[in-house]
Order: sequence, then structure tokens, then C-alpha cells
Amino acid sequence: MKIKAISFDCYGTLIDWESGIAGELSAWALRRGARLERASLLVAFSEAEPQVQSAQPRMAYPQVLAEVARRIGRRFELPVTDADAASFAASIARWPAFADTRAALSRLRERYRLAVLSNVDRQSFSATQKALGIEFDLVCTAGEIGSYKPNPRNFRFLLARLSDLGIAKEELLHAAQSLFHDVQPARAQGIRTAWVDRYGGAGTGAARAPEGEALPDITVSSLAELVRTL
Repeated sequence: MKIKAISFDCYGTLIDWESGIAGELSAWALRRGARLERASLLVAFSEAEPQVQSAQPRMAYPQVLAEVARRIGRRFELPVTDADAASFAASIARWPAFADTRAALSRLRERYRLAVLSNVDRQSFSATQKALGIEFDLVCTAGEIGSYKPNPRNFRFLLARLSDLGIAKEELLHAAQSLFHDVQPARAQGIRTAWVDRYGGAGTGAARAPEGEALPDITVSSLAELVRTL
């Protein structure tokens, strides 16, 4: 069946969260007199974030980030003040969009309905919206769903909302960078997927590796390539 809608993960796919996360954490570490490698910081984030989200599925994403900052501080034995945690929680508004995001979304919008399924809250996404350059047909956040990806509830919520717009599951393509958060659980729900391999198949990063195989229907290295492929 022809694709009529594309849903996107936002942070990692449209927004370069690894640069944003690493930049914020590196600056914090330097203020504490430490130089920590980008890869080490991202691995620490990839382990702490899903732990917090799993334990507190209704916790707002800024609070998740604040707790993640505290856990990373303990891991590296560096102090994290309340101000440090609050700054990291607010940093999502400063994470940059990938260079091809705005142009690709604009092109895709000419042919498809576009949706976002994101592990944040509405307020955090609103802070990012301007960087994306378009209004989406549908925005679904963990804050309103009450759980975080890779929980299958999030993808069932997306499908239900798209159904209200007249879009069937068979007409949807879900595009995302994270195999763990998106590709694997979307495939488990029978949703076609596009893996946007933003970081060149890197084994470490802000998203943890999935358990078992995650087999996307399409693999591209960027949104620009996704536009060309579709």
C-alpha cells in the first residue's frame, strides 16, 4: 500500500541530540575541572536515560534530564548542583537541528502527512518547534501518553491518532535514528520503518543498542537521502 504519512522521532533524527547532550555535559565537566570524552558522556547518558524513564514513566522529560545529570555526576564522581541539573533539563531547547532537517521536512510535506512521536513533553517540543520549520499534522509526546519509547503503548497511541486522521498502519512509515527507542518496537507493531543512521552505525551514542535484531525496511544516512529514496 502507498505511504501516505511519515512519523518521525525528533531528538536524534531531526535534532542532533548527541551534539547537544555532549556539549552541555562537556561544559559541566570542564566547570568541575574535568575533561571527559564525548563517547564516555554519551554512553553514560544512554544507560541512565532509559533507567529513569522505565522507573518513572510519568515523569516529565525535563525532570528525567535533571535526574540523568545527577546520575552521570555520580558515575564520574563530579558534583551536580541543583542549578547544573536544571540547566541540563532546559538544554533541550538549545540542541541544534541537523543541517538537512528543515529542507527535507518541507519537501516531504508536499507529498505526505507528517507526524512526530517523541520521548518528551509538549513544552519541551514547543521549544524545538521553531528549529524544524514546519507545523506537523500530528504531535504525540511521552508526556501525554504516560510512557516512554520503546514501550509499545507509544506506538499504539500514534496509530490510534493517525487512524482518526484517516491514515491506516499500512500507510505509515516511521523514520528514526534509534534502533532501540524506535525501529525495533515499531517493527514489532507491524509498522514500516526507515532507519536514519545519522551517526554512521556507531556502536555507542546517546541511544543504547537494542537487544536482538532490529531490521528496518529502509536504511538511509540522512533525511536528505530519505527524500531522494522516497
